[in-house]
Amino acid sequence: MSRVQESVPELLAMKSYPKELYYDGDIELLKRVKVSIVGSRKPTKYSRLCIQKLSSSLAKHDVCIVSGGAMGIDATAHMGAGSANTIAVLPCGIDLRYPAVNKNLLNDIEKNGLLLSQFEAGFRATPWSFVVRNELVVALGEVLVVAEAEPESGTMRSVEFALKMGKKIFVLPHRIGESGATNRLLEESKAEAIYDIDAFVAKFCASKNLQEIKEDAFIEFCRNNPTYDEALQRYPERIFEAELSGEIAITNGRILVL
Repeated sequence: MSRVQESVPELLAMKSYPKELYYDGDIELLKRVKVSIVGSRKPTKYSRLCIQKLSSSLAKHDVCIVSGGAMGIDATAHMGAGSANTIAVLPCGIDLRYPAVNKNLLNDIEKNGLLLSQFEAGFRATPWSFVVRNELVVALGEVLVVAEAEPESGTMRSVEFALKMGKKIFVLPHRIGESGATNRLLEESKAEAIYDIDAFVAKFCASKNLQEIKEDAFIEFCRNNPTYDEALQRYPERIFEAELSGEIAITNGRILVL
């Protein structure tokens, strides 16, 4: 187990930057383009198949998949990407294997991919540590993909984090009566549906379109008229570029989109 020594820019989007970040595995994965994937611990066969294909296709285009190492969608996302192309964020110490059913998967990720945790060795998962884990999962990804979720589920805490961070959210389309939370996100225009996995991967992996996704998140954040300090904390590099290019202006300490 080692500590992450260098700064991780993506984590500036979190409410407070982690005091400690421990890891085992390939720390270079943090430098890759990353997509966060979350969802139900008891997903439908449809959700599992879609996430398997999505994570596999993204990994083939050198995109690293980030998830929480849990049962269900998390495990499917990690396995679809392959252990060398995934980051598992743990709600416990990096030396523990939780849940135990995923022990072999997490061991493979330790050997070939990357395990991350904000908790010291020996720390056992608690209800609040799952929330901390979820925020880190969301912060690391360029975007958040929600495979399946019901209202009031733990997955929706991840969605709340994504909305606060200005992350773009994508969901799988579901039938009426299934995955009520993701259907509501679509209804409220808080997420976009992935109707064609190949088309999504092709669009996301094109460098121009990836930059557009990043810019959209920044501009959407600025439309809420944040203070300069808030914008600087979340988008330290982007804010200077946007000001110089005339996309935004700073008036009375607040950001305005031009």
